[in-house]
Amino acid sequence: MELLDLALVWAFIIGFGVIMYVLMDGFDLGVGILFPFAPSEQDRDIMMNSVAPVWDGNETWLVLGGAGLLGAFPLVYSILLPALYIGVFLMLAGLIFRGIAFEFRFKARSSRYLWNWAFAGGSTVAAFAQGVVVGTYIEGYETANGVFTGGALDWLTPFTVLTGLGLLAGYALLGSTWLIMKTEGRLQEWAYKITLPLLAAVLVVFGIISVWTPFIDDMVRERWFSNLSIIWIFPALTLLCAFQIFRSVRNRFEGMPFVATMGLFITTYLGLIVSRWPYLVPPDYTLWDAASAYDSQLFLLIGLLIVIPFVLAYTAWTYWVFRGKVRAGEGYH
Repeated sequence: MELLDLALVWAFIIGFGVIMYVLMDGFDLGVGILFPFAPSEQDRDIMMNSVAPVWDGNETWLVLGGAGLLGAFPLVYSILLPALYIGVFLMLAGLIFRGIAFEFRFKARSSRYLWNWAFAGGSTVAAFAQGVVVGTYIEGYETANGVFTGGALDWLTPFTVLTGLGLLAGYALLGSTWLIMKTEGRLQEWAYKITLPLLAAVLVVFGIISVWTPFIDDMVRERWFSNLSIIWIFPALTLLCAFQIFRSVRNRFEGMPFVATMGLFITTYLGLIVSRWPYLVPPDYTLWDAASAYDSQLFLLIGLLIVIPFVLAYTAWTYWVFRGKVRAGEGYH
């Protein structure tokens, strides 16, 4: 097997890990983003109980993808981390606050409001920081000889702020459709009520980003507009998923809004990949430029191919065990 083939395999594995993390941790980040707006404290208990059994397992994909990226494409880390030190720190800080709030809020009494804000604030900061990272990837990095040469705040631009807000709205949409599927009564009706406005916000932001992106990079503009190619199927599928969310909410379906929202994220993600392929560190370095040595990639790949089936198996088992509705007075803790 040549290094070229291994690089492609690793690109697929890491890409799969990223979308698994976005989908699986996205809805519980979305629940946290919506937390301050819940109708009552009892509803907040139900919201947190709906994600408490699975949230920590969901973050396995973040660790798995991050470790795989370091081993398979070390050049990405040598450029990405100096470019995004502050943004990555904010994301990790948000995830830490959110994780602590999961454990302490259930035991707190007089200080519960503080843990409410820790859970909501940590979720919001982490989601926004992830959106900023996506925006920075789209804009590209200033590099020379494999080293980041830009400034400490290059990641903070109007475009990256917009992508951060877009991911906030997207995660909130995932969270609301998750609550439609997992709850009932007043909380479910509230989730139905906010889903369509959140969908509208996501479509507006994604629309602005789609119009803005071709002006950032000539290669992206050429790829999308030089001719009518097959990649236009991704925006079409995204709009189809959006219509399905609208239709299923109007018809009061319970599971379909969440499934369609996941579809919306997947098609958007694939559209982003084909826009930048094969650049792993745009605009200069492809995934083959960033790849580590053949032996290193092969050694890590063997280990990861053993680990991933176990991760998929226990994830599926966890969701099966905790399937069904979450009701007041019931929960994992």
